[in-house]
Amino acid sequence: MNSIRKLLVVILASISMTGFAVAKQQPNIVVIFADDLGYGDLGCFGHPTIATPELDRMAQEGMKLTQFYSAAPVCTPSRAALMTGRLPMRNGMCSNKRRVLFPDSALGIPEAELTIAEQLKSAGYATACIGKWHLGHLPPYLPTSNGFDSYFGIPYSNDMDRVADTPKGREAFWNPKVEYWNVPLMRNEEIIERPANQTTITRRYTEEAVSFIREHKEQPFFLYMPHSLPHVPLFRGKKFAGKSRRGLYGDVIEEIDWSVGQVLETLRKHNLDDNTLVIFTSDNGPWLIFNDHGGSAGLLRDGKGSTWEGGMREPTVAWWPGTIPAGSVSAEISSTMDIYATAHDIAGIDLPNDRELDSINLMPILTGGKGDRETYFYYRGYRLMAIRHGSWKMHFMTQNAYGQPQPVTHEVPLLFNLDVDPSESQNLAEKHPEIIEKLTAIAKEHMDSAEPAPSQLETRIMAN
Repeated sequence: MNSIRKLLVVILASISMTGFAVAKQQPNIVVIFADDLGYGDLGCFGHPTIATPELDRMAQEGMKLTQFYSAAPVCTPSRAALMTGRLPMRNGMCSNKRRVLFPDSALGIPEAELTIAEQLKSAGYATACIGKWHLGHLPPYLPTSNGFDSYFGIPYSNDMDRVADTPKGREAFWNPKVEYWNVPLMRNEEIIERPANQTTITRRYTEEAVSFIREHKEQPFFLYMPHSLPHVPLFRGKKFAGKSRRGLYGDVIEEIDWSVGQVLETLRKHNLDDNTLVIFTSDNGPWLIFNDHGGSAGLLRDGKGSTWEGGMREPTVAWWPGTIPAGSVSAEISSTMDIYATAHDIAGIDLPNDRELDSINLMPILTGGKGDRETYFYYRGYRLMAIRHGSWKMHFMTQNAYGQPQPVTHEVPLLFNLDVDPSESQNLAEKHPEIIEKLTAIAKEHMDSAEPAPSQLETRIMAN
């Protein structure tokens, strides 16, 4: 009889441990998204004078992804792609004209799209968006209408709602003041401050994030933290004023670095670090027209607004102690869109099967293996500007970064081997006609099968 009791105890203990293991398989997910950060703006990605000790430590404890792309070279379509796992031309959040949503935009992310937050919420996750949304500022398009339990942040870029009597041109940006931009700070659907005090906004985003983690430590959570900065105008808190050798721009990055450190330390403090995936990246490349108020793409060519590498390849770090090998580096091709499939995988939920997705699970890469993405498409609005397949990138047409002088018309297509020439300086089109032919065929197959969504932005523009 005693033997039977002992056997039952062992069986019950085993069942209990199995149940615990299953619960542990539903990890937390944190996405920290900078705005207009350049590939070369972090210490761990080679910047010599911007100090980013927290992100450097995150990379030492996790993985640097050196060929990680945004889905667009500007804000709105890039963020829509992250949220939906779909190219912006599929989800309707792109335009060849106006590029991004503005305070007078009447539309936003379509109701038919299924966001990461909606999917994870259906699986029992607590969800929060803290920061810049930029997918529609009217009630149907706000985060709380798209799967987020709570929202704290600004609904569009921090340089919008410019006050009429501010200094003209770029003068307002060189010496920015909070009152120059009447940007609203919102909590859920309510405006709680206008203009938002942007000198304290990074600190307040951070405090909100820390509180959210603390309050939801007993259940799985998804925290989306899209910072307003370093998009111009640049603001930083008093503790960071004059701290960086890089000047004001460096101060802003170093405060964001501090913020990342606070989030990671909170996860460690509550023993959530080994059950939380954290990804840090950016929406697009640096805004080069703003000189020292903008960032650097490092060795990559060009910046924001372009489909050269500097416009869409982002400095990216992934962290999950015990799952992601410490100090690892991956040169596998990957994208912000891939966060969508990755979140579904680790949450144990099925991907939608009623729509075309452009998302690939990152877990094989994050655990030290190979990825499944061999081809990447570079869109600007509805135009397919370039295609990458393996190490080869072919441009069908080119457009330099915002404000940069446009080059003499290229004889396209242009062909570059990005493994050898990430700066896209050596055109190999004449030497490799067979590669041109191959990539042209891949692009044609993609275009023939792609079904672009009607662009709400285009509809809005034509209506006006």
